[in-house]
Order: sequence, then C-alpha cells, then structure tokens
Amino acid sequence: MNLVDSSGWLEYLSDGKNASNFAETIENTDELLVSVINIYEIYRKILKERDEKTALQIVGLMNQAKVIDVSSSIVMQAAKLSYELNIPMAGSIIYTTALVIGAVSNVKFSAQKT
Repeated sequence: MNLVDSSGWLEYLSDGKNASNFAETIENTDELLVSVINIYEIYRKILKERDEKTALQIVGLMNQAKVIDVSSSIVMQAAKLSYELNIPMAGSIIYTTALVIGAVSNVKFSAQKT
C-alpha cells in the first residue's frame, strides 16, 4: 500500500517536472491510500487556484483510493513526531498515518527541533 504526500499530489496534478515520480503510485488506486488531510489540503489548494467544480472532480479521483480517517491515536503520535522533529501539523499527520498503516519503510526528515 502507498500513501502520497500532498506535495506529490500537487506535482502530479499540475504535471510538474517530477509528476512522473508519482504517476504510477497515484494511478494504481488498488494500492493507494489517501489521508483525509490530503483531501483537505488538495481541495483547499484547488479551490484557491482554480474553482470548486475542478476541486470536487479531483477529490472524486482521490476517493477512488482507500481513504484513511484520522484517529486520536494517529493525532497523538503525529503531535509527538511534530514536536520532536519540528514537522508541520499536516505533514506529521500524513506521515504518521502512513507509518501506522505500513505504507512507509524509509523516510528521513532533515528538520531540526528549534
């Protein structure tokens, strides 16, 4: 199973220079997991830059994957990770979700606690 960070989704959706790095994973919806935080971030960004119709279409595509809700356990683990590594809230929740469901095997953060 795979979970793509919102930055990867945005790269893919905008057909950016690194979109091909995410295409196979995102297009394989049978193995794709989506955090509700991903949906929030993508929906908000598309609303801001495009329109609601486009945002709803993209969320519809995201919903073809298995959507993972955020539990209190995930939030508490994410808060601890955010504190320890100085990672923003949304990123820490998405990353913790991936850890909990086993979609992450080797990720390193360069952020330092300040």
